[in-house]
Amino acid sequence: MWSRPANLPEPSCDDLAHVALRATAWADPVEVASAFADEIHACVLLSPDGWSYVLRRPDAVVEQGRDLPGLLDATVPLAGGPPFQGGVVGLAAYELSAELEATAPQTRGGAWPDLTLIRYPALLAFHAGQRRALAIGRGADPRAASEQADLALTWLDAPRTSARPGVLADAVALATADDHHAAAVAQTVDRIATGEIFQANLARPWRGTLAAGATPFDLFRRLARQSVAGYAAYLRLPGRALVSNSPERFLSVRPGAGGLWVESDPIKGTRPRGVDPAADAVLAAELQASEKDRAENLMIVDLMRNDLARVSTPGTVRVPELWSLKSYANVHHLVSRVRARLAPGRSAWDAFLAAFPPGSVTGAPKLQAMKVIADYESPRGPYCGSLFWAGVDGSLEASVLIRTVALLENAAGWSFEARAGGGIVADSDPAAEVAETTAKIGAILKALTGPE
Repeated sequence: MWSRPANLPEPSCDDLAHVALRATAWADPVEVASAFADEIHACVLLSPDGWSYVLRRPDAVVEQGRDLPGLLDATVPLAGGPPFQGGVVGLAAYELSAELEATAPQTRGGAWPDLTLIRYPALLAFHAGQRRALAIGRGADPRAASEQADLALTWLDAPRTSARPGVLADAVALATADDHHAAAVAQTVDRIATGEIFQANLARPWRGTLAAGATPFDLFRRLARQSVAGYAAYLRLPGRALVSNSPERFLSVRPGAGGLWVESDPIKGTRPRGVDPAADAVLAAELQASEKDRAENLMIVDLMRNDLARVSTPGTVRVPELWSLKSYANVHHLVSRVRARLAPGRSAWDAFLAAFPPGSVTGAPKLQAMKVIADYESPRGPYCGSLFWAGVDGSLEASVLIRTVALLENAAGWSFEARAGGGIVADSDPAAEVAETTAKIGAILKALTGPE
């Protein structure tokens, strides 16, 4: 369904074809966005060591339709700018896969659209490491692009709000008790033993309400201060908001030698951080040496290789990185990398659809693992889906929506749900899997229930 935000002028033509860049003084993108964070379609894509983006005032919004290429033109980005110089931000709920694959077993009827595509003609881009900032505009001609870039510059002057002190959540409750999740894990291990699947990612939810006057952006801002991850994001939608502190890349597509190249960085294998450096080092070494965790990771690497091979040039699928240790605020992870060159005529959107939903949050074989998940979980909505941007040069950057809070607005304020899960394999221990979900949700619970 096509819709246009109110109070915006009609686009001058169907396809935007020019880009304008304006250099400006660096500022904290989270603080800049605080000025209009509750505005519908306000968006922040945050990276602590790369480019971050602040976007607002889209000129087109699509729900449920899948024609992403129809929203983009073939504009060549300007040199010296960031990877994303305007285009589309998209939110794919986990249940989108039921539209992509007729035999996918997801439960339908959740509170979130399967797919939302939002096109922005202007944005601000910030690079913390380089202390650079740019206003970027796109339009049907150079003058229109310049006007959009100038408009984005004015966002820097909007009055910013202060961080909210105190506890953000009125209540947070574990919706699936430890013993129930342990039983689901044990049953899944039994199903693996019968040969039904090799691995399935089971998650459980925490639910609650925000304190009176607290907003989704308050949570995003606090997470950004306390434990920001590489794919942190905020998106305000009508009656909904998404706050993600995800560390995981789903797909990255960039032009390169011979065409478009796609990479995926699946995460599998987790240990909590230690209470001191010595204990932390022991836990990291234990994870790196764990045959169970390495096998769990390798299964998903093989799954991603197969998914990407469907749209890639034969012989180009490679695994340049296997079982690397990555450490975050609350956990250590094993992370691998799969890389391939897309086949001629194939686009970043083809790669996204071929690989969705991410293998690291489903299992193997993927469709059967998804059937197991559906036996134990209600519709996931954004959780284990993807938030992504799609640029004018065919590029795409997509996260896996883990460490993510989905919020719904009602007459009393905001309710929320956050889930955490883990990959279940033949030798999974139910008690250890329960503990893993608790470790993974830790940063979100701290932001919700602790002081600023």
